[in-house]
Amino acid sequence: EDDMPKITLSLPYPISANRYWASRIVKPKSGPSFVSTYVTPEAKAYKEQVAWLAKSAGVREPLACRVQIDYTLYPKRPQDWERRVAKDPLQWDNTVQCIDLDNAQKVLLDALKGVVIQDDGWQVRRIHAERGVPDGEARIVVTVTTLLEESPQATLFSEAA
Repeated sequence: EDDMPKITLSLPYPISANRYWASRIVKPKSGPSFVSTYVTPEAKAYKEQVAWLAKSAGVREPLACRVQIDYTLYPKRPQDWERRVAKDPLQWDNTVQCIDLDNAQKVLLDALKGVVIQDDGWQVRRIHAERGVPDGEARIVVTVTTLLEESPQATLFSEAA
């Protein structure tokens, strides 16, 4: 996998999935009311920022192949980090505010969709996520690696013949 084509981007810290989508009750003139879920203006702005950064990094069109996603979520380093390190050198960053990895993942994949990848539903075959040690500004660093593997179904047909 080290020789597979990769795209690495350092992106802004993702907004929480709790602020990414919103719902409202729609009351049409006729028929029953229903719930409509939509992407918030804040989420649209995040997606636009990710798209701009990807394009400025040389991404011209979304990949159309299977991919692996690796990302590291870096929370913002607090001003009192040195005091925290002195108090607990090994686990000082446990108290640093950070969104959950799975919360960040959904927002990240949605922001990459249509920009770096076409569709996370069929393309993303592996995901590796970690929370980084706060070393400065909050951000998420993502690497998208193309997976040029044989279709597992191809061997089924050749063995049946």
